[in-house]
Amino acid sequence: MPPPPALAHRIAVLVFIENTAGEQLLLMRSKPPNLNCWTPIGGKLETATGESPFECAARETAEETGHVITPADLHLFGMIAEKAYEGESHWLLFLFNCTRPIAALPAAMAEGHFGFFSRRAIDSLDLPATDRTALWPLFDQHRNGFVALRADCDPGKKLAITVEQELRGGWL
Repeated sequence: MPPPPALAHRIAVLVFIENTAGEQLLLMRSKPPNLNCWTPIGGKLETATGESPFECAARETAEETGHVITPADLHLFGMIAEKAYEGESHWLLFLFNCTRPIAALPAAMAEGHFGFFSRRAIDSLDLPATDRTALWPLFDQHRNGFVALRADCDPGKKLAITVEQELRGGWL
C-alpha cells in the first residue's frame, strides 16, 4: 500500500489581545481555515523574507487591527505543532499574549469582523474544536509562562494532545 500523500507544513502566529476592560479581541472568520468560528487574530509567517514569529505577530496585529505594536509588546506563551489539521496540512503555531491593550474594536475586513468577549463568554462561542479543547485552556494556564505541545488533529482519529514542555509564569 502506498504511503499517504505528504501534507504541507505551515508556520503561523496567533495573537491574544485584550482591551482595557480585560475582554479578549476575537475575529469571526469569513474564510477557511476556521470559517464561521471566533478565533484570535493571526497569520502566516513570510518565510521568503526570513520573518521571525515575533515580527509576524507585530505585522499581523497592525494589518488586521490597526493596533501598532512592537515585538517588545509580545510574550510568547506557547508553541503548538498540529499534525494533519482538518486533514489539510500540518501547522506550527506560535502563541503570543499582547501586553499592550487595544483601545477600540477594529473595523471589519475581508478576513471577518471583530468582537470583544469576556473569557467566560468565549466558552459559549462557536470556536474551532482544537481552540475549545486546547488553545483556551493553554491560554488560561500559561499566558504568563510557556508551554510547547503537539496535537494529532487527523480527522480519522480522536484528538490527541501531548505536552512536550511546560514552564509556569514568572520564569523569565
